Amino acid sequence: MPQELKQQDAELVFALDIGTRSIIGVAGRVVDERLEVLAIEKEEHGRRAMLDGQIEDIGQVAKVARRVTERMEQKLGCRLRRVCVAAAGRALRTEKGHYAMDLPQVSRIDSDLISHLESGAVSDAEERLKEGEDSQRRFYLVGYTVSSYLLDRYPLTSLKDHNGQQMEADVVATFLPSEVVESLYTVMEAAGLEVASLTLEPIAALNAVIPAELRLLNLVLADIGAGTSDIAVCRDGAVVGYTMATIAGDEITESLMRQYLINFSTAERMKMQLEEPTITYRDVLGLEQTVPAPQVREALMGSAKSLAQEIAQRVVDINGASPSAMFLAGGGSKLVGLRELVAQCLDMDDRRVALAGNNYEISAFSQEYELNDPEYATPLGIAVSAGLGLISDSYRILLNGQPAKLFRSGTLTVLDLLMMNGYTSADLLGRTGKSLSVTLDGQRLTFRGESAVPCTLKLNGEDTAPSAVVYAGDAIEFIPAVSGQSAERTAQDLLGEDFLGGVLINGRPAPLDQLLHSGDQLQTTEEPFELTEDAPEEAPSPEGEETEPPAEPGAEGAPEPAEPEMPEPAPEPAQESALAAAVPQEPAPLPAPAAEPARPAVKPLWIYLNGQALVLPGKADGGPYYLMDLLDRSGIDFETLDCPVVLQVNGADCPFTHELRNNDQVTIRREERRTID
Repeated sequence: MPQELKQQDAELVFALDIGTRSIIGVAGRVVDERLEVLAIEKEEHGRRAMLDGQIEDIGQVAKVARRVTERMEQKLGCRLRRVCVAAAGRALRTEKGHYAMDLPQVSRIDSDLISHLESGAVSDAEERLKEGEDSQRRFYLVGYTVSSYLLDRYPLTSLKDHNGQQMEADVVATFLPSEVVESLYTVMEAAGLEVASLTLEPIAALNAVIPAELRLLNLVLADIGAGTSDIAVCRDGAVVGYTMATIAGDEITESLMRQYLINFSTAERMKMQLEEPTITYRDVLGLEQTVPAPQVREALMGSAKSLAQEIAQRVVDINGASPSAMFLAGGGSKLVGLRELVAQCLDMDDRRVALAGNNYEISAFSQEYELNDPEYATPLGIAVSAGLGLISDSYRILLNGQPAKLFRSGTLTVLDLLMMNGYTSADLLGRTGKSLSVTLDGQRLTFRGESAVPCTLKLNGEDTAPSAVVYAGDAIEFIPAVSGQSAERTAQDLLGEDFLGGVLINGRPAPLDQLLHSGDQLQTTEEPFELTEDAPEEAPSPEGEETEPPAEPGAEGAPEPAEPEMPEPAPEPAQESALAAAVPQEPAPLPAPAAEPARPAVKPLWIYLNGQALVLPGKADGGPYYLMDLLDRSGIDFETLDCPVVLQVNGADCPFTHELRNNDQVTIRREERRTID
């Protein structure tokens, strides 16, 4: 009988590095400001389920992640649920941002003020991103680094608990396209895991390879994976930029495939044997071949040099010159001769270019595993970053008591956060049930669907509007709206229980208990029909007369629907024409059948929507109108909404559930994103 596993405790850090070639898991605990690594597991993808760091086959990647997780669970004796992950640098965008805040008087700087300052700088970076060629693409912020602080124009490494009046911050913010982040969350969900933290792979690797105390020097990390080469640059104690190249280890593998007519897995194995005297392989023709390893290394020289040149060019672009020293990490960094080629392309002494691993012991250690493998840079970095609190997480926000997703995009509103966490406009707004419109003996009848039950939306315990900006530490409570039931009626409902005749629905005899659909045409007869399974297509009219379907309202010969009488109060003369245009032109309903009790008269609601007069007919149940009832009249397509919406009544921001009164001035309009003042 398998042993029952205990639950993962809060101190156990579990990290997964979802790489192009393999998935590596690392788990450990923080001991004396270092991560003690307790378990490491690795498994390669059975087929090419990822391309250039981007997940292609979600199901396949999730299966491998699940198997790695299960093996680690057996080693640790606990059920793993919370996982720390990092997004690859594919399509990475980096922007610098600056923001300044002037306080009314000299004050002590607390965490809230610092979060405000940093979020303003990040918003500035996002505005710069929008000015580029990808302005229409949706990006998420997945990490940022503060490169400098100024307090009253004096540089500081930290503002916390200092006293001052003018604060400034410069940040380097990194953004990824939404599809990269969303696919990562989808894989974790499919593997039965919950994302506890999200960072960027070069940020994670940097935290493992180049600890903060070494960043006074101009150092560069190049994390060379199978699909991408992620690069981070630091100097003067701060990280000054990130970039990436889409050329990496796979290009070397594909070069071998072309030159030796072999499949991908054979080429990968040959790369690992380059330091042996000879290499034996089987080509795609089924023939076994043996070649000297130096010959294979020579065949790879062109591809390896292209990779080194691309990395060197990216380093110079972001650093401005060759760095003081450079670290190569990732599985691709172990290619024989690559370290020397990178040094040559940067015109550096090759002793200043090293494989990562020697510095891991500053932030991590293990009693069981050798950690000085360049391939461990990212998985170790993810775990170290989460365990030691190195991830910039100023935007940690609770949604219904649980941490919301940790990425954001510029100024974050309640609406943004709900959409990022899987809610839709239907959850926010609800849907009024569909109306039913039929014609009975030439008279149009309309029955409205039930109103939606409004959502509950609170920010820090108080009702809020969806356009409200959220800040670090905020808590949101959200109960989705419940859509109303669509109107349903039968012919019996319309005609009353005492009706003894028959009914034609769209020209055919029909039972009185048949549910009606919008557009149905009903005509009553004095005598009931004998309904059989083989009912005739056209029923004869009573007393031998021919019957045609009744004309549509408004057609020649069709009875004109009666105009509804609007109760008082009457509009002012100057407003009369505008109000008349806004009144719904519906015919008066038929008198209620004797079996149905008469409903009390309900008054309409007179309001102004975006400056235009509007009359809302009274609800059948006599209930009030809410602000959410007007959303579908605003002209805004909430299904594709990509910006905040202003919801105001009489000039004040209001939640969806605000009850409307006569003569209210209602504003519902789109709003461009704003930076924080």
